[in-house]
Amino acid sequence: MLSTMDPTSTESSDLQDLPPSKSQVKRDMHALLDLGRELIALPASQLDQLPLAESLRDAIDLAQRTRSHEGLRRQTHYVGKLMRQADAPALRAQLDLWANGSQAQARAMQRIEALRDRLMDSDDALTSLLDSFPGLDIQALRAQIRAARKEARDNAALPEGREPVRKHYRALFQTLKKLDFKDETR
Repeated sequence: MLSTMDPTSTESSDLQDLPPSKSQVKRDMHALLDLGRELIALPASQLDQLPLAESLRDAIDLAQRTRSHEGLRRQTHYVGKLMRQADAPALRAQLDLWANGSQAQARAMQRIEALRDRLMDSDDALTSLLDSFPGLDIQALRAQIRAARKEARDNAALPEGREPVRKHYRALFQTLKKLDFKDETR
């Protein structure tokens, strides 16, 4: 007697019940090993913030102290083995947050530096900044810009080999850094 069941549905359910392939297991182990290498490269202050088992933390500390090439390779593989019991997705998420957070902070600092340079070059940049932030203390900001411009002129006239003064240049940056830009490009 012929079965009325669809053979494709049976095949798909059978595939879901199978254990992962040997290649997939190997890829997973290599991913854990790579994550272990990233953890070994972290400073102790960041490792303290991660949810690591005591045995894993001890293995990472030992790997960081190991100077022998072969010893480091073996210890790294041991860390990779211990990573099987660790919460790898949580560790990966925290590492990604640190990496991407740093990039976002760097971009924000670059935007502030560009704004500072535009303010020192032109009064039009000050007008647009005041339009965006009407509550700014305009007199104090203009005084800082004037002082930074004077400082830049004085630095340009310094003889070669003398260290330029950047007190007002840095103070203007700190003032701009306190503004809440909300990730807008200025």
